[in-house]
Amino acid sequence: MKKSLLPLAIGGFGIGMTEFVMMGILPDIANSLTISIPTAGHLISAYALGVVLGAPLLVGIAGNYPPKKILLGLMALFTFCNVLSSFAPNYEIMLITRLLSGLPHGAFFGVGAVVASRLAGKGKEAQAISMMFAGLTVANIIGVPLGTYIGHTMSWRITFVIIAGVGLVTMASIQKLLPVMPVVGESNLRKDLKLFTHVEPWLILGITAIGTGGLFAWFSYIAPLLTEVAHFSNNQLTWILVLAGVGMAVGNLISGRTADLISPIKATALFLLLMSISLVVVYYVSSFQIPILGMTFITGAIAFSLGAPIQILMIRAANGSEMLASSVSQAGFNIGNALGPIWVVYRLLLA
Repeated sequence: MKKSLLPLAIGGFGIGMTEFVMMGILPDIANSLTISIPTAGHLISAYALGVVLGAPLLVGIAGNYPPKKILLGLMALFTFCNVLSSFAPNYEIMLITRLLSGLPHGAFFGVGAVVASRLAGKGKEAQAISMMFAGLTVANIIGVPLGTYIGHTMSWRITFVIIAGVGLVTMASIQKLLPVMPVVGESNLRKDLKLFTHVEPWLILGITAIGTGGLFAWFSYIAPLLTEVAHFSNNQLTWILVLAGVGMAVGNLISGRTADLISPIKATALFLLLMSISLVVVYYVSSFQIPILGMTFITGAIAFSLGAPIQILMIRAANGSEMLASSVSQAGFNIGNALGPIWVVYRLLLA
């Protein structure tokens, strides 16, 4: 990995930890704030809504600044909001802080993807972007299990303090390792919004939002699925999350190389098909411990296979608005992240 890509990977680690650790500590937060697990699931949806709102808004506001300054500002906001989450006294305040914590997510990955593609060698753009997303996968191997363990044994509030610390480390690494890159062209929100007058970005956004809803429903409730359906203990949960994280790391590495090899559009179609098959298998084997362990790894691998090819598709469809387009693709993933848990709650209410 190029040293210049390391700050993006560290930032991805922090963002991945704050997004996905909620799945592991959801029962702890529900118990602490005296709410049900389905209600606590709204905290996941609030974060996802923050991503959807923040991606175009923050990129539109900061588009005329150099990428390095934008990334520093986004990570400062990320750090501050996670500190607020650690002190949230009740469900309502926690809901607001989770919404605010999601604001810099899409913008960071959107700007970071453009930066990574500029730093990459020709024909290796998807692999460079996958290195940024590698931070997300490492978060699921180390950060999420660690945060889950701390949430179970000490306090979920300490988990958010640790996440804020990762944010500070990211800011320092951006300042030291990321080269200064000039603004390419003059950013104008009205001009950038013309992106949405074209069909292709809408198709990519729709495929991302609808295609990943089931995946996020699985991962949002992986803790109760493993403990209440598969009957694993809470102590075993941490190591199973490590297994999912290793799968994500493997899938992310395969994704970047596959997208560069066979084209991003073919890679996206392939991984969506595999995701559909995987989720059907999860439904049928979720009450059997050995098969569900295997599917946790496989589904985790498929989970992160879409990131790099979809980012490349959006950047190529940008028509001069690369940072906005790349950020919006992250909003698409988090529309799926919001819809998945909400659909599960809706089905529970009907049951």
